Amino acid sequence: MGGYGSGRPGWKDKVEDYRCLDVNQLHRAGCLAPGTSGGWLWMRDGERVADISLQSTGRALTLSFRFRWRGEDWQDVRQSVTLASTPCRFGGTRPWFICPGVVNGKRCGRRVAKLHAGGRYFLCRHCYRLAYSSQSERAFDRLLRRANKLRTALGGEPGTGSLIACKPKGMHWKTYDARVAEIDQLEEAANRLFIAACRHRFPEISLFL
Repeated sequence: MGGYGSGRPGWKDKVEDYRCLDVNQLHRAGCLAPGTSGGWLWMRDGERVADISLQSTGRALTLSFRFRWRGEDWQDVRQSVTLASTPCRFGGTRPWFICPGVVNGKRCGRRVAKLHAGGRYFLCRHCYRLAYSSQSERAFDRLLRRANKLRTALGGEPGTGSLIACKPKGMHWKTYDARVAEIDQLEEAANRLFIAACRHRFPEISLFL
């Protein structure tokens, strides 16, 4: 890898493990307007864990920050990212980053909504070969995640060991019954897939499932 992204080993990590810049969040905060200077903070449990300075010309965003790789000395980094926009269907425009990454001598140039701090520079997930956590989920885990999302949306606790919450105030019974039925279907399908996976991996316990 050469240019932006140089020096980064080639293992595949998860997007969620790294800080990112979201062009839509920056746009809503007014950080992309021409002549704007400011900063962006990353917080965890109410504490600041990182920050970055931003300067926008309207066509490009300059990032200024400090970087340290695995205990090495801190380095001051200044990076310019080209901005682009596309028209929205019902009027207005949508902003994008143009990824400045260079991989194996080839410029990335992808139009992306997020850049990730996977190394010295903020680049797209493709340049850093980052995957989403959901991509490594097993099929029954995905089904349970969807069921848990519905459970918590009703005001209950996640997990098949928890009771499904009572109908929220203001929700129609038809809607509530449909969501309960969907939870049951998702969890039943997840259970079948889990049993099938166990039988495949541990044939000797098939008689007990």
